[in-house]
Amino acid sequence: MAHLTSQVCIVTGGSRGIGRAICLELAAHGATVVACARDGAKLADVAREARERELPGVIEPCVLDINDGAAIDTVVSEVAEKHGRIDVLVNNAGITRDGLMASMEDEAFDAVINANLRAAFQLSRAVTKHMMRARRGRIINIASVAGVMGNPGQCNYAASKAGLIGMTKSIAKELARRNITCNAVAPGFIETDMTDVLPDKVKEGVLPLIPMRRFGRSEEIATVVSFLAGEGASYINGQVLVVDGGLYM
Repeated sequence: MAHLTSQVCIVTGGSRGIGRAICLELAAHGATVVACARDGAKLADVAREARERELPGVIEPCVLDINDGAAIDTVVSEVAEKHGRIDVLVNNAGITRDGLMASMEDEAFDAVINANLRAAFQLSRAVTKHMMRARRGRIINIASVAGVMGNPGQCNYAASKAGLIGMTKSIAKELARRNITCNAVAPGFIETDMTDVLPDKVKEGVLPLIPMRRFGRSEEIATVVSFLAGEGASYINGQVLVVDGGLYM
């Protein structure tokens, strides 16, 4: 029996990469997944794939700009009204605006902090009242190994993910008594559109640092998220699960 049957999940950044894999994995375990992103056509493709694979769950596309706080509140309210519950929130959406700190513009710093950290805060705040009423919930934040160990040229991105980790621990302490857990998953180098654009020289420099000598797959992050969303992870709270093939240890 699928372990997330009847569960309602909201996943941001659900149109591609890790987010897409998370949506499909949760649906494979029976969940109703509200997949959020700005690209409605790509979201429709994810929902279509779930139907074609005859997954036990369903994916509902939801066009959302995570930089629009009012839109976040509206979407969360609509999901709660339609389904009567919100069980899982996966804050996955994120962007990069890489550059060396000395020459980084304020706009590039602010844009990454807003998309990767502020939006996750607003979404978490919005779902909390519904989870508190139900006295159950899972908030899962997709951080990054960059937030744990830093990365040259990514002070904005690393700061946003480190902030997400700190927020995860604070939320975990605030909501634990209501049976709501909050954990983070920190992927390393994963095969996605974001890493595809890296120069070959950069990739060749990173691989020797990874004991498993390969980049990870989006599905390998999605299975961890699925576990954290289920009852098997009911006593895991405030943790950061680093999934990086051994890069950081």
